Amino acid sequence: MASVLNMVSSISLSNLNADRVRTQSAFAPVSVSFTRRRLTVRAAETDTNEVESSVPDKAPAKAGSSVNQLLGIKGASQETNKWKIRLQLTKPVTWPPLVWGVVCGAAASGNFHWTFEDVAKSIMCMCMSGPLLTGYTQTLNDWYDREIDAINEPYRPIPSGAISENEVITQIWVLLLGGLSFAGILDVWAGHKFPILFYLAVGGSLLSYIYSAPPLKLKQNGWIGNFALGASYISLPWWAGQALFGTLTPDIIVLTLLYSIAGLGIAIVNDFKSVEGDRAMGLQSLPVAFGSETAKWICVGAIDITQLSVAGYLLWAGKPYYSLALLALIAPQVFFQFKYFLKDPVKYDVKYQASAQPFLVLGLLVTALATSH
Repeated sequence: MASVLNMVSSISLSNLNADRVRTQSAFAPVSVSFTRRRLTVRAAETDTNEVESSVPDKAPAKAGSSVNQLLGIKGASQETNKWKIRLQLTKPVTWPPLVWGVVCGAAASGNFHWTFEDVAKSIMCMCMSGPLLTGYTQTLNDWYDREIDAINEPYRPIPSGAISENEVITQIWVLLLGGLSFAGILDVWAGHKFPILFYLAVGGSLLSYIYSAPPLKLKQNGWIGNFALGASYISLPWWAGQALFGTLTPDIIVLTLLYSIAGLGIAIVNDFKSVEGDRAMGLQSLPVAFGSETAKWICVGAIDITQLSVAGYLLWAGKPYYSLALLALIAPQVFFQFKYFLKDPVKYDVKYQASAQPFLVLGLLVTALATSH
């Protein structure tokens, strides 16, 4: 679901480094196969006097951060402990948006109560959306990105050989089956006659697969792939939280899909650092397709125009105070876009996301509360 509920990074929709965190004919049978192919990266013989590093920060520092390693973000230390490497592949830094999406859905339902049972349900739904299904999505994405990572980040666990192919494939299946099991249990616990959470989990997992894997590999197209990623991080976990405690209505589906356009913008933020590898592998990310200068304006436009549209909708719906609150949260995002992102989207991507995206996240909650009244 993060697609699934890879549905909501770096809010880390933020790290939505998260990495590209990014529907096949309806009901067509899906054949999932993980081919075993060893990566060999050979350096060409070059006179040392001719070498000039154009990307000096490609490799992590020898004394990289152990915290970054556990969170699954750049600047990580090299690790040999298999369980730490497994955790790194799931990119815990990408879980919070999914967890927050569940919170927003529960708030929008209007039926969440601070009882032990409701809190326990919500925690289980957060675990399904975050560690299990987002972990599945991120591990799967790293598996299919191993050739690109061999160019962009050759020190990552899979291309560096820090974890074996069989271990990665096992992790993918364990996380997927765990997430689907949690969804089924939640349906029974909530008394659903129709297992909506299970089907949301299946749909989100399928979206994650076709996002990363050939032949569809949605991430090859900057528009479709990034929207799928945004929907995974915003819409899917919201739907799960709302379906768990209330009824998922058509107007909420439309509103959250609209908000997913902002998620598309956030996903673009993470494309700038991978331009070299994307171009080499034929991926048409927006920075590759349009150039960095145009792509950064598409990015901020998607984020800002979407939120302004939602604020306008809330005003039209007779909720002016919620609309004003959302506008107040958009203003600092615009400030940080000019202060950091528009100056240099590669150098300041982390600073921008850390500064601006908390306001976007709060805007999601404001919108959820508005829809619950």
